[in-house]
Amino acid sequence: MGAGSPTDPRRALLADFRRNLERERRLSVRTSENYQRDILALFELTSGTPLERVPPQGIRRAVAQLHARGLSGKSLARMLSAWRGFYGWLVRHRSFAANPCAGVRAPKSAKQLPSALSPDAASRLLELAPEGALEARDRAMFELLYSSGLRLAELVSLDLGAARQMGAEAEVTVTGKGGKTRSVPVGAKALDALRTWLALRPPLAQPEEQALFISARGRRISHRMVQVRLKRWAARAGIGAAVHPHVLRHSFATHLLQSAGDLRAVQEMLGHASISTTQVYTHLDFQHLAKVYDAAHPRAKRK
Repeated sequence: MGAGSPTDPRRALLADFRRNLERERRLSVRTSENYQRDILALFELTSGTPLERVPPQGIRRAVAQLHARGLSGKSLARMLSAWRGFYGWLVRHRSFAANPCAGVRAPKSAKQLPSALSPDAASRLLELAPEGALEARDRAMFELLYSSGLRLAELVSLDLGAARQMGAEAEVTVTGKGGKTRSVPVGAKALDALRTWLALRPPLAQPEEQALFISARGRRISHRMVQVRLKRWAARAGIGAAVHPHVLRHSFATHLLQSAGDLRAVQEMLGHASISTTQVYTHLDFQHLAKVYDAAHPRAKRK
């Protein structure tokens, strides 16, 4: 009996677990759907074995199968977390003897360097002439992402009060991960783009809307819309690589480190809790130096 069969007894337990996630833990429907998808994958991999009879080696075998299919360590860790949570609930509420996922770990993924635009590509993107109020808004958003290294969520959550602060102090205070606030400088071009947008914003905004960046409907712009608009701008600028908001944050950090070499300052401006998180940009900086070396040093020519 397949995991998709409505008569599979495991499906009834999964439905109860989902209700617990949504009603007791107050998780969103989307999050509970993600849990369900990962747990259904486990059902398929354990070939109809009753849940209470799946041993730890069965969990390890399932992880190995998914890894062989190309799933990353990060994806496997997420799936294991869902399985562990499901079994933990079964132990507490359905009298299961043990959690077979306890102690099982996902394989580590190779650490990937974040992508970054070259300074020339960043300039081409940001120097496009805006056509109309919404493109003026776009330019202000993208200038601010690149100028100050903001996360997408930090940008979208900005209110008009932040614009007043930027105009007066050339800096912006944002609330990042873990509810931590930080203040970062705002560049002159970002301030100019912001002033242009603020002059065009009033007739577009809904009454009492306090969001700095709004959609065509006059309400706070969504994360998805920022992503869509940036992709469109990148296409207009002739930038072939996939450009998303985090690429501008990576570009900010990379270019700043190349110019100043102050890793601690970059850490503070990015809002990283640990310097080890920021150290990935030192690898990006070395890539830049290696390219310069290969292009300029007479002993660096490669066949």
